Amino acid sequence: MRILIVEDEVRLAEALGEIMKGQLYSVDIVNDGEDGYDYAMSNIYDVIVMDVMLPSMNGFDIVSKMREEKNQTPVIMLTAKDDTADKIKGLDCGADDYLTKPFIPGELLARIRAISRRQGEVVLDELKFEDLTLSQSNRTLSCGTHSINLGPKEFDIINLLMSNPGVIVPKEDLIVKVWGIESEAEDNNVEVYISFLRKKISHLGSKVLIATVRKLGYRLEVQEDA
Repeated sequence: MRILIVEDEVRLAEALGEIMKGQLYSVDIVNDGEDGYDYAMSNIYDVIVMDVMLPSMNGFDIVSKMREEKNQTPVIMLTAKDDTADKIKGLDCGADDYLTKPFIPGELLARIRAISRRQGEVVLDELKFEDLTLSQSNRTLSCGTHSINLGPKEFDIINLLMSNPGVIVPKEDLIVKVWGIESEAEDNNVEVYISFLRKKISHLGSKVLIATVRKLGYRLEVQEDA
């Protein structure tokens, strides 16, 4: 799951980011309203956590503009105001949930999971494709009785491929979703990690291949028996 945090309190934003990374979520953080809107409109996020009071553009206006542009990414709004009128305004402008500061991080994580379920995302501990099993909780890839640990980017890439079985995942999507929207990563960065994954999958003795689809991207396939 990829999450965008739009919060001008830098320490809070960074703390939330670390908590979410601990849950194996991919996280981008911005501290300005206009930047928050630009990131949100990229449509690469599963959930957006957004403060109300932001420099250059407030959270209410961002969400309203998103909904006007038909962007339906779920938004949880954060605010220091415990005013019912503000909560109503936030929900009416298009937010999906509302949390008042200070809050317990566990509650925010629970609300993120709840919104994901409402959006139809099935949150599973394991993903399976043919003879491969990917554990979401400990970043382990397994085949039969053999297993191997994955680095963060290896995990993110195979997670995307296994979440879209048989579908071509473009290199551009991998760069944005694994390295981030402002990353300077290029095609060769993806190719290096694809090579790492191929070696690990081969080491496991799996029949699964990461196939290169020329000029398009990658997809998982099953090696035919000789």
